[in-house]
Amino acid sequence: MRDSVESTWKQISSGKQLVLIAGPCVIESEELCADIALALGKLCRKLGIAYVFKASYDKANRTSAKSFRGPGVEEGLEVLASIRRRFGLPVLTDVHTEQQAQLAAEADVDVLQIPAFLCRQTDLIHAAVRTGKIVNIKKGQFLSPQEMQQVVSKAEQAGGERLLLTERGTTFGYNNLVSDMRAIPIMRALGYPIIFDATHSVQLPGGGGDKSSGQREFAPVLARCAIAAGADGVFIETHPNPDKALSDGPNMVPLSEMPALLKTLLHVREAVR
Repeated sequence: MRDSVESTWKQISSGKQLVLIAGPCVIESEELCADIALALGKLCRKLGIAYVFKASYDKANRTSAKSFRGPGVEEGLEVLASIRRRFGLPVLTDVHTEQQAQLAAEADVDVLQIPAFLCRQTDLIHAAVRTGKIVNIKKGQFLSPQEMQQVVSKAEQAGGERLLLTERGTTFGYNNLVSDMRAIPIMRALGYPIIFDATHSVQLPGGGGDKSSGQREFAPVLARCAIAAGADGVFIETHPNPDKALSDGPNMVPLSEMPALLKTLLHVREAVR
């Protein structure tokens, strides 16, 4: 288990490959996760991209209490373990409590993700770091990039060395986010790989009344900008049919569009380097 995490960390942190964290917003079924993992796994091997499969077992921060949250911890972790085993891919999922961090670690999840809304929860960060897993901390949409220094310090105090920092936009008035590309070099100066969340950055929080809306057509635009600004990788939620997805459909990139998008990002990366 430790060897797998170490291998994944070396691949992500080496700077030799573009990093892609991608999958459905939420685990709708094992079949859906398998279809996406198979397609993106093959594509990333062909393109030379370091790929981490992501999916959430519980969307604990849905706008409405009536919204689909996922299969729950036990079933969700079983699905992620199956994807990891069947396709040989590292997997990432969100954790919301100290107990969930431990359960995910025991299920051999390679990367534990601290959701943006929870990025200042000291005990959660400490619990995730102490599992020995890679920890991806999303910058809260209520924080400036400079304030992530305090978040990183909390992780380092608990012994964190394998950290990822993810930019996902900043609250801009009601029901809107804005992406400031200065955040990427500012956070990069903290000494860890920077990931840009292209799909949550085009979300319109609460823009659909009892659910969030989004502008998926701008996700590729922001992804290109982020790579040009020096991001080490991108976080993209994708689905074969986003309009029928059970969570975050309006901002997800159709799976069929991923090959062209990733090829473009590789060209941008090559050009700026």
